[in-house]
Amino acid sequence: MSWNPQQYLKFEEPRLRPAVDLLGRVGLTAPRTVYDLGCGTGNVTKLIAARWPQAEITGVDDSGAMLAQAAKNLPNLRWVGQSLAHWSASQPADLVYSNAALHWLPQHEQLFPHLVQQLAPGGVLAVQMPRNFEAPSHTAIAQTVAAGPWREQLSLMVKPAPVAPPQAYYDWLKPLARTLDIWETEYLQVLTGPDAVKEWTKGTWLKQFLDALEPAAAADFEAAYAERVRSAYPMRADGSTLFPFRRLFIVLTRP
Repeated sequence: MSWNPQQYLKFEEPRLRPAVDLLGRVGLTAPRTVYDLGCGTGNVTKLIAARWPQAEITGVDDSGAMLAQAAKNLPNLRWVGQSLAHWSASQPADLVYSNAALHWLPQHEQLFPHLVQQLAPGGVLAVQMPRNFEAPSHTAIAQTVAAGPWREQLSLMVKPAPVAPPQAYYDWLKPLARTLDIWETEYLQVLTGPDAVKEWTKGTWLKQFLDALEPAAAADFEAAYAERVRSAYPMRADGSTLFPFRRLFIVLTRP
């Protein structure tokens, strides 16, 4: 999927907060080798570099548009254009960090043990993924697919939730860990602007469906989806829209 940095960053502050919360739970004092998987425009990589200025930090992403903006903002860091599905560390990592990226990849029962194998002894894997796929913001996409003339074209894109329950990650990772902390947080995000939830998902999960359609059909799909989420998340009298959003966090230390 192609990414639009401007659309994604419309809600930069609420998107950044879980990343900061995850970073705050990493207890390393002086990691030498750090990878930021799914680094996007580098707004979190910048925080990592500020916390550990002596570390060798590499941002990895498969979006050329996102990496171009990251390199423009942070030219002194290393940026690698690569699919995360095929990524391996060039040297054992003290920290593999990934914020809101790994839910795009399948087969987590294989992916997460592979990521642990990229760590040096005592290294940390820190991951945050959305787990909001049963909320109206996301189920309305499937409903819109089923209700329109694009149903045949888009139906194969409607798939089960890509993030498993927390217990599954515990079972996959506990045998590989010295310490393992898994938790969920539901953020009550306060968004502003018209059709705020539609604009949020348009920067992420909705975008793949719009990209699959011709412009006129994409506009109709977007309007039909917006009507559904508008009723599920009504704008309040003060102009804000409340958007509860659940996220899953994992912090593992390798023996």
